[in-house]
Amino acid sequence: MPGSESRENILKKIEEALDQPTPIPFPKIDGNENVFKGSFEDEAVLFAESFTKLQGKFAFCIDHAEWIEQLFGLIRENQWEKIYCKDEPFRSILQKKSIILTDDLASCDISVTGCEYLVARTGSIVMSAAQESGRTASVYAPIHVCVAFNHQVVYDLKQALEFIHGKYADKFPSLITFASGPSRTADIEKTLVTGVHGPKEVYCFLIEQT
Repeated sequence: MPGSESRENILKKIEEALDQPTPIPFPKIDGNENVFKGSFEDEAVLFAESFTKLQGKFAFCIDHAEWIEQLFGLIRENQWEKIYCKDEPFRSILQKKSIILTDDLASCDISVTGCEYLVARTGSIVMSAAQESGRTASVYAPIHVCVAFNHQVVYDLKQALEFIHGKYADKFPSLITFASGPSRTADIEKTLVTGVHGPKEVYCFLIEQT
């Protein structure tokens, strides 16, 4: 199967990183150069490690077929019935698989969106108001499912912002969001609580093939 060797290499690295996480050394920089010159595999592993440390749930998929299979498993296991999705082509894929979608974001069980980029160093999902899902889909739903591709993985925030500036040079989005795992607050008696100001769970599916 094409790409299976690459997939196994990435999965092995991600599994090793999550089983035995190690501190990532960040040398002092002047802010003008990128000190990390890694491959997609390196950045995917680093994102998985950073994202899961922030209580995010990560899955790597070789293609759309594997993504939809894993998503179906989650839907069945959790008995989610109201799926909100406005992003193409994910919406079309879900509909072809006979998943009934809802247009009522306020009462949905999960929202499925794409993203602009994934930031490996911070484990952040970068989204903008220019996406088909708009400003609210990733915030209002109790469960947020993000779907990304290998070309969307970048090392740091600087790269993400540079790429967004280039992508939307003529019409910059009115909002850019950096989401790092489920929403968290310690305002309630200094106890960390998740899901108060946003989704209580965040899933990220990284698909190798576009």
